[in-house]
Amino acid sequence: MKTSREKLGLALGFAGVLLFGGTLPATRLAVAAFDPLFLSAARATIAGLAGVVLLVAAGKSLPPRALWLELSLAGVCTIIGFPVLMALAMVSVPAAHGGVVLGIVPLATAAAAALIAHERPSFGFWLASFAGAGVVVVFVLSQSEARTVAAGDLFLLGTIVAGAFGYTLSGRLSRSMPGWEVISWQVALFLPLSALATYALWPPTLSDVPASAWAGLLYAGFVSQFFAFFVFNAAMAIGGVARVGQLMLLQPFVIVALAAPVNGEPIRLTTIAYAAAVVATVIIGQRMRVMRG
Repeated sequence: MKTSREKLGLALGFAGVLLFGGTLPATRLAVAAFDPLFLSAARATIAGLAGVVLLVAAGKSLPPRALWLELSLAGVCTIIGFPVLMALAMVSVPAAHGGVVLGIVPLATAAAAALIAHERPSFGFWLASFAGAGVVVVFVLSQSEARTVAAGDLFLLGTIVAGAFGYTLSGRLSRSMPGWEVISWQVALFLPLSALATYALWPPTLSDVPASAWAGLLYAGFVSQFFAFFVFNAAMAIGGVARVGQLMLLQPFVIVALAAPVNGEPIRLTTIAYAAAVVATVIIGQRMRVMRG
C-alpha cells in the first residue's frame, strides 16, 4: 500500500504531465509564425524573467555553492538541450515520429535515475516501463507515414538524453530545495544567454503574428519552461524520479486529447485503445518496487 506522501507525489506528477502535455499543441500554434530556434530562446527568456522576479520577491539568497554545478547541468538539459534539439529534429522529421520521444523519455529517465540518483528500480518496474514504451512506439509509428531515416533522428536521440538527465537532476535537486526554486535558479542562471539569443534571432516583423501564436509562445514560456517544473520537481522529490518519471508515458495521449480542441486534430478509437494499454502498464509499474538511495 502506498503512503499518503507517495500518493501526493503521484498526484503532483500527473498534474505535471497534464501541464507538460500542453507543450506540443502550444508549440504547434507558435511555430506557425515563429522560427523554432527563436521560440526556444524566447520561451527561456520569458521563464528567466519570471524566475528572477519570483526569487527577488521571495528574498532568496544564492543557493549553496555545492549545488551550482548541478543547477547548471540541469539547466543545460532542460533549457538548452531538450527544447533546442527537439526544434531542430522537427525541421527534418515528422512531428508524429518525434512523439516517440515522449514514450521513451520515462524509460531513459529511469535509467538516468539509476545512474546518478541512486535509485534501483526492480525487474518488474523495468518490464512495465519497456512494455509501456513499446506500446507508445507502436502507436506513434502506426500513425506515421513511411519515410527514410533522417538526420533529425540524431537530434531526437539527443532530446531523449537531455530530457532524461534534466528531469533526474532537477528531481535530485528538489530534495535539497523546493521545486520552484530549482527551476527558478535554472532559468535565472541562463537568462543572459537566452535573452541574447532572443535578440539575435528576433523576427524582422511581428505585425502579422496571430494571437494564437502569441498564446502558444506564452504557454511554452510560462507553463512548459517554468510553472510545470514547480509541480513535477516537487513530485519527483516526494515520489522518486523513476516512479514519477514513468507517468510521462501518459503524455503523448494528453497531447492527443489537447490537440483536438487546440489544433483541430481528430481523436480516433484506436488512440483511446492505445491510451488504455499505456495506462495499464503505468498502473502495473506503480505497484513495482523502486529502492531509493
